[in-house]
Amino acid sequence: MYQAFLIKYAEIAIKGKNRYLFEDALIFRMKDALKKVDGIFHIRKEKGRIYVETEGEFDFDETVEALRHIFGIVGICPVIILEDRGFDALAEEVIRHIAAVYPQKNFTFKVEARRARKNYPLESMEINAQLGERILAAYPQLKVDVHNPDVRIHVEIRSQINLYSEIILGPGGMPVGTNGKAMLLLSGGIDSPVAGYMIAKRGVEIDAVYFHAPPYTSERAKQKVIDLAKIIARFSGSMRLHIVNFTDIQLYIYDQCPLEELTILMRRYMMRLAEHFARENKCLGLVTGESIGQVASQTMQSLAATNEVCTMPVYRPLIGFDKQEIVALSEKIGAYETSILPYEDCCTIFVAKHPVTKPNLNVIRKDEKKLEEKIDALMQAAIETTETVHISE
Repeated sequence: MYQAFLIKYAEIAIKGKNRYLFEDALIFRMKDALKKVDGIFHIRKEKGRIYVETEGEFDFDETVEALRHIFGIVGICPVIILEDRGFDALAEEVIRHIAAVYPQKNFTFKVEARRARKNYPLESMEINAQLGERILAAYPQLKVDVHNPDVRIHVEIRSQINLYSEIILGPGGMPVGTNGKAMLLLSGGIDSPVAGYMIAKRGVEIDAVYFHAPPYTSERAKQKVIDLAKIIARFSGSMRLHIVNFTDIQLYIYDQCPLEELTILMRRYMMRLAEHFARENKCLGLVTGESIGQVASQTMQSLAATNEVCTMPVYRPLIGFDKQEIVALSEKIGAYETSILPYEDCCTIFVAKHPVTKPNLNVIRKDEKKLEEKIDALMQAAIETTETVHISE
C-alpha cells in the first residue's frame, strides 16, 4: 500500500546555512544504498523533508533494511502522499489507512497534525479534534490517549498531505563523508569494530588496517577480520582494508626486548605503520577500540606510551565504555557473533604472563634502541608486502 517513505533527520536540521551540504550527503548515501535493492527509486527533498518515492514493484523489507543502515537517518516513515481534496477526503483516507494497517481495532490512538501550509482552513488543534471524532465514529471500539497512545496518526499539511503512523528507527548520527576520513586499527576482537561503527556514525569515512601474523595467526583469523570489515561497511560504506604482515616485526621485538614490554612496543610499531597508511590514504587521524583500564595496554600510562609515537590525532570513541556497553553495541550492529569466533589475532599470540601496566617512557625508548639494527628494514618490508582488500557494503 505504500509507494513512498518520509525520511526524518535530527542533527542535520541545526546546521544553518550549511544544512543543504549535509542533506545532499545524506541523499548521496541513500542513492548508493538503494542501488542494491530491486526497484526504481526517486529521492527528493522539500523544505526540511526528504522523500524516497518508488516506481512500480519493489521489496518493502529490503528497502527499509537498506535505509536503516544509513547514518543521518533517525526515522523511516512509510507514508501516503495525498493531494488536498478537502477535509472530508482526508478523513476518509485516514479511516481507510487504519482499516488497512490495523486489522485488530483494540488500541489507543492520538492524531498529531502539523499545518506547515498556513492557508489550510483548519488549524492543527482543529484537525486533531475533528479527525479524532471521525475515527471514533468509524471505529467506536478505539480510545483516545493523548499522553501515551499505542498509535500516533501523523498528518502533515504541506503542498501535499503526508499521512503516516509508523516511524521505523534509523541509526541517527551524521552522513558518512561529512567529517573527514580516519584509519581504523581493526582486530578480530569485539572492541575495534564497534569503534569503527561509532566514528562512522559521526560522519567520518573510514579505511582500516589489520596486523596479521602468519603462521601464528591462520587464514581463518584473517577472513574473520574481513567479515568484520564487511559488517562495518554496511554502515560506513566501502573501505580499503590493509592487511599488514607483522610476524617478522613481532618476532624481532620478542627476541630483543623484555617480554613484559612486548605489548607496548608492539602497539607503538602498529601505530607507526597505521599512520603510514593513514597518510597514504589522506586520513586525518587514527581510530582504536581502546577503553581505559580494560587490559594492561590500555591503562592511562600505556595509552600515553602508545600516543607518543603518533604525529596525528588518535580517536578512541570507546574510551569511557565498560565491556558490557561495548558488547551490547557489538550485538546491536551484528558483529558480536563474528568477533567471538575462536581465531587468534596477533595481539593475543605473544602475551606476557605479567605485562607492564605502567610503562616508563625512558625504559621503552631504551628498549627500542635495541631494535635499531633491523627495525627500519622490517617496517619497510611490512609496508611493501601489505595486501589491500576492497570491502564493499
